[in-house]
Amino acid sequence: MLTIDPKDIPVSQLFGHLTGAVGPRPIAFASTVDKDGNVNLAPFSFFNVFGANPPILVYSPSRSGRDNTTKNTLDNVLEVAECTVNMVNYAMVQQMSLASTAYAKGVNEFVKAGLTELASEKVTPPRVAESPVQFECKVIEVKALGDQGGAGNLVICEILKMHIDKIILTDAGAIDPLKIDQVSRMGANWYSRAKEGLFEVPKPVLRTGIGVDQIPENIRLSDILTGNDLGMLGNVEQLPTQAQIDTFIASDAHIKELVKTGDDLVIHKKAQELLAQKNVNNAWKILLAKR
Repeated sequence: MLTIDPKDIPVSQLFGHLTGAVGPRPIAFASTVDKDGNVNLAPFSFFNVFGANPPILVYSPSRSGRDNTTKNTLDNVLEVAECTVNMVNYAMVQQMSLASTAYAKGVNEFVKAGLTELASEKVTPPRVAESPVQFECKVIEVKALGDQGGAGNLVICEILKMHIDKIILTDAGAIDPLKIDQVSRMGANWYSRAKEGLFEVPKPVLRTGIGVDQIPENIRLSDILTGNDLGMLGNVEQLPTQAQIDTFIASDAHIKELVKTGDDLVIHKKAQELLAQKNVNNAWKILLAKR
């Protein structure tokens, strides 16, 4: 048995043990606004529901363990005490991950992640239209748990209104766990899909992805590529060079012939196959190859 005094190890190591041991954790995809109306969207897995009368949600935007900075989400709820909390299903997990990137203040993660803002009815922050369940909340308290890197900040919210996609309901009107297809956080790069089990999504937090908004329109509006596909494509720091593209295409006769067809349907399907294999760089090369 490994016995640890939390004070004896670095915060980063302790964080790894905690998030590896306490899971799977649900994900609060929180939308907030600052006093100037700038929208922010970010996921938090230190989250759960804590009552039904009144209905209470709590999530925690922790201070950075690297430089002790605070999250835009925390800054925003201290300025405008409202938020929406949107549940994450498998169909949007890559876009959710992309939204966790440390974009500069004022950058709208809805835009970078390719997600849709949906006007709320009771609060100012928008909802995530793609989310199967959306909560509109007023923030009733923000409780700081410390002032050093890694310290949590409990954002205690009362649910004012909730919205449920009817497609996830049973005939009796209950939420069907198979239809909602939730995902949850584990340690490191690991997630869990409620109805299937473990899978990995590489962390984007140490890099800044170009974002879905920077994907060429003919790719972004593809009839083949899903939101998850676009999220993976948007989570690269830079696109391959023309020389890299040409070398890749020339190295594979089958792909070379496929590109020559100029058929977006066929090309996008091949790119999707590469994305399923986590080969994002080569997916970009086939999508950007000269027809």
